[in-house]
Amino acid sequence: MEDTRIVSLYWERNEQAIAESSAKYGRYCHSIAHNILMDDSDAEECVNDTWLRAWNAMPPHRPSVLQTFFGKITRNLSFDRYRRLHRQKRGGGQIELALEELGEIVSGKDDPHFMLIKKELAEEINRFLASLPEEKRMMFVLRYWYAESVSEIAKSCGKSVNNVSVTLSRIRAKLKEHLTERGYDL
Repeated sequence: MEDTRIVSLYWERNEQAIAESSAKYGRYCHSIAHNILMDDSDAEECVNDTWLRAWNAMPPHRPSVLQTFFGKITRNLSFDRYRRLHRQKRGGGQIELALEELGEIVSGKDDPHFMLIKKELAEEINRFLASLPEEKRMMFVLRYWYAESVSEIAKSCGKSVNNVSVTLSRIRAKLKEHLTERGYDL
């Protein structure tokens, strides 16, 4: 079923929207949740919560890219669940590692000034990513959006783990330089 029709079903409050969403995007959303949570049952709960969150968001929201809309909801729900599950323990998992790597670039400042420039920062990061060759951009997105391990990225890109690790390190350094040159206090 076409995405526009699925969105229309949500707007009509037709429960078929959830079934169609699940059929078309269920595996995609499950993959995102599983990469973050590393547990099938937790991932499945996040995917089910995705459909509920989408149901509550439409209307009034009418997403232009349904896959991205569902992916973002699933990702946010998964990170929320991950934080709840791991409040007490700080291990060496992929999420901690990925967030630590990015934390070297952008600290978690919560002051009002930082909150005001958050949108511009996201746009600047997107401009930086758009300037990268496709393979490097894909590596970055797989690591820091989909929370895939370096070894999974290496396998999917046909590269060595060391090559991907070094590439990601260089991208982070270039991103930091890019943002610093544009006046972001990192």
